[in-house]
Amino acid sequence: MRQMKNFLAFAFMTLLTANAAAQSETQKSYKPAPYVFIGLQGGGQTTFTDFDAIDLITPTASFSIGVMATPVVGLRLHANGIWNRGGIKPNFKYDYRYVTGDLDIMLNLCTLFGKYNTYALNLYLIGGGGANYAWQNNDIWASTLTPDGAWQDNHWSHNIRVGTMLDWNLGKHVSLNLEVAANFLDDRYNSKVDKRDDIQLTAQLGLMFKFGYRKVSAAADDFVIVPAAPVAEEPEPKPESVPAAAIRPTQSVQAASTAAIANPEMRQEIFFDLNSTQPKSSETAKIELLAAFMQQVPDVKVSLTGYADAGTGTPQINIRVANMRVERVAELLREAGIDAGRISVETKGAAEQPFAENDKNRVVIAIAKK
Repeated sequence: MRQMKNFLAFAFMTLLTANAAAQSETQKSYKPAPYVFIGLQGGGQTTFTDFDAIDLITPTASFSIGVMATPVVGLRLHANGIWNRGGIKPNFKYDYRYVTGDLDIMLNLCTLFGKYNTYALNLYLIGGGGANYAWQNNDIWASTLTPDGAWQDNHWSHNIRVGTMLDWNLGKHVSLNLEVAANFLDDRYNSKVDKRDDIQLTAQLGLMFKFGYRKVSAAADDFVIVPAAPVAEEPEPKPESVPAAAIRPTQSVQAASTAAIANPEMRQEIFFDLNSTQPKSSETAKIELLAAFMQQVPDVKVSLTGYADAGTGTPQINIRVANMRVERVAELLREAGIDAGRISVETKGAAEQPFAENDKNRVVIAIAKK
C-alpha cells in the first residue's frame, strides 16, 4: 500500500510539471477534438479475496476503440482479459479464463479545470459498465477444496468499472498511457461467496493511436486599416493597374486602391490564438488587403515583427513561437505574389509587449511604407 501511495504521489507531481511546461505556445493547425482512437494496453491484474492479492497477480491485456467528442468528454468500447486466479487458504491457487467488455465515459480533468484545450500530459477519470464472461474453471473442480459458490463450465457477471489514466502525448497521432482501474464483479466470480462484489484491480501501460483530426478553417472576416499620418507636400502616387491573377478579386482590391491613393503607408495587426502559429481566421482579410496594397504601390516594403504574450511559456519558447508566426505571415504574403525582397522580418518574442492586454500580444505587426 505504501508503494502505491508513493507511485500516485510521483505521478501527480509528474502531471503538474509536464502540464506547466505544456502551457506554452506551440504550433497547432488542427482542432483538439473530435478525433477517434484505438488503444492497446498490457499489464497485470489481481482479485481481492481472503487470499494474499500479491499471489493472485496474472497478466492482462486490453483493446479499446473510441472517440473524444470534445476536449473534455470521450466515449470508448473497452475489452480486457487473459486469465484470472483465485486462492483458498492455506496455499491452493486455481486459474480460470475471462474477458470483460465495457462502455466507458472518459473525462479529461486537465481540460475540464485547466485554461487550454491541449496539454502534453492529461489525467482522465474513467467510469463505465458492461459484462464479464469467465470459463475453464477446471483447476478448482479437480481439487478436493471446491467451495460453495464455485461455478463450472462458464459464468456470466456484471461489471462496473472505475479508474484513472495518465496519458502523455508523444505526437499528434500517438500517446503513451498508464491506466489503473477497479472492476466490480458479482460475488461468485472468484468461485467463492462472501456476500459482496468481487473486486478486480488492473494496472496497464499502453499506446493510444489517434485519427481524424479536423484542420483549423481559414475563412475571411472583418479587417481594420490603420493608416499613418499623411506626409506634407508629398505628391500623390499614381496607382498602377494590378493583374487580375495577382490577387483575388475581392473588396480587398478596391480597399487597397483607396488606401494607396490616400496614403502610401499601411499598418496591420495580425492576431493569433494561444498555442497557434496560424493567424486567426478573422485575420485572413487583413493579409489579403496588405498584399493588394503592396501590389498597388510597387516601391513599398513591409516590415513584420512577431510577438508572443508574456503570460505563458518561457523566453526561449516565446522567441521560437513568435518567429514561427512572423515567418508564417511572410510566407502568406509571398504566396500572394509579394517578392521576398520587399519583406523583412524581426522577432521580439515576449521581451516587448505592444499591448496592455496580455492575449493581444500573440500578434505580428506589419508596417508597409516606402
